[in-house]
Amino acid sequence: MKNLIAVVLGLIALDAQAHVTLEQTQASADSYYKATLRSPHGCKGAPTVRLRVRIPEGVTGVKPQPKPGWKLEITRVKLATALDDGHGGKITETVGEVAWAGGPLADEHFDEFMMMMKLPDRPGTTLYFPVVQECAQGVNRWIEIPAQGKSARDLKEPAPALRLIPKQ
Repeated sequence: MKNLIAVVLGLIALDAQAHVTLEQTQASADSYYKATLRSPHGCKGAPTVRLRVRIPEGVTGVKPQPKPGWKLEITRVKLATALDDGHGGKITETVGEVAWAGGPLADEHFDEFMMMMKLPDRPGTTLYFPVVQECAQGVNRWIEIPAQGKSARDLKEPAPALRLIPKQ
């Protein structure tokens, strides 16, 4: 009976964490950050074949890490106002979305998808990285952002979140 209870509690804990998440959930504002997105499962038993992530406004210098067996797709967007690149030049566009397509990543396996990026200088704010996980059959849309005063724990498919803290 104890073993059965332990198994049930373990499954509940897995279900509570069974969404795409960021490995590190806080980082210093105005710093470079390695975002590691963890995908712990497919879609109701089907393997993952594509993972798309929208990059939050204010994030620049995004460089995704290629993965063997996956095609990397980068969508760029024009900035409304050019930014100083810190080297005497101007940044007029940035990455709006990154997608990895291929695999497949079996439902019983997990993997990590990584990007380097420059975070905005907005300590105390939370950045959300909405992710669409496409599978051979089905899709998971980890795109929900909690309303003011609410928690991501209240959401069915929360977007991965990164809290910006004051520069260390």
